[in-house]
Amino acid sequence: MAKPSDPSPSPRLLAAALVAVLVLLSPDQARVAEAVTCSATELSSCVSAITSSAPPSALCCSKLREQRPCLCGYIRNPNLRQYVTSPNAKRVARTCGVPYPTC
Repeated sequence: MAKPSDPSPSPRLLAAALVAVLVLLSPDQARVAEAVTCSATELSSCVSAITSSAPPSALCCSKLREQRPCLCGYIRNPNLRQYVTSPNAKRVARTCGVPYPTC
């Protein structure tokens, strides 16, 4: 048994810390922790689908999924709002399987 003045951590404390690290490094948590750079220009591959009735390309859908955390910011931006909230933008999101945000 360790003396009260011994600075080494107890085995229980080490086990708890290990469990916490494993939980934080789980694949789901790692994906959430990935940083997304919000840039509306990343959605340039979606312009034709948003401004016409053309179907979205695979690249558009990929970029839309990537930029999903940024959509509310785009909706709040007066310069982008008309594009992001248009019926065609909602159709593109639906077609790509990206839930339209409720901001």
